[in-house]
Amino acid sequence: MKVLVAGATGKTGLRLVKELKARGHDPIALVRDSSDTSALPEDVELRHGDLADLHYTVCNSCDAVIFAAGSGSSTGPEMTDKIDRDGAQRLTDLAVQSQVSRFVMLSTVGADNPDVDHKLAHYLQAKHDADEHLKASGLAYAIVRPVALTEEDGDRDIKLGDDVDVEAKAARGDVAFVLANALEDSGWTGKALLMQSA
Repeated sequence: MKVLVAGATGKTGLRLVKELKARGHDPIALVRDSSDTSALPEDVELRHGDLADLHYTVCNSCDAVIFAAGSGSSTGPEMTDKIDRDGAQRLTDLAVQSQVSRFVMLSTVGADNPDVDHKLAHYLQAKHDADEHLKASGLAYAIVRPVALTEEDGDRDIKLGDDVDVEAKAARGDVAFVLANALEDSGWTGKALLMQSA
């Protein structure tokens, strides 16, 4: 499949692009003009675009979209809204317009029912709004909600759904693996599942 990856130069996105290539897919990296693309495989197609201002053709010719982007922990509420909520919603709408067959969303633990007293309450609400927009879009979707991320590759020993300990950790390599599974496995369709590295 030709898969547009939003957040392709991020810590999880880089792993995801390599995982998709290893599985025989054709990832297309959505990158800003200012993005450092040096860590991406040399033969990966680049599609320039900014999640804060996406062109309506960004999903053209793509079979699927994976949103693995994030505004980052050092940005404020305004950028969280622009990227994690509005950018994800706009990309969802453009995926609908381009008739992509599947949309996989990297979300987070707590996005299903945001706690207004949580230290990340604004971020959780933004992710919640993005997830709900995707659910209502009519697209075949899958939503992956990892617990706290680590920089490790992981060993692919993964728990999903009700078995997940929300206080556990999720290795970014395992997250990329699960995102690729959610792309390929029809059993993920219409589901939003927690995940952790076991």
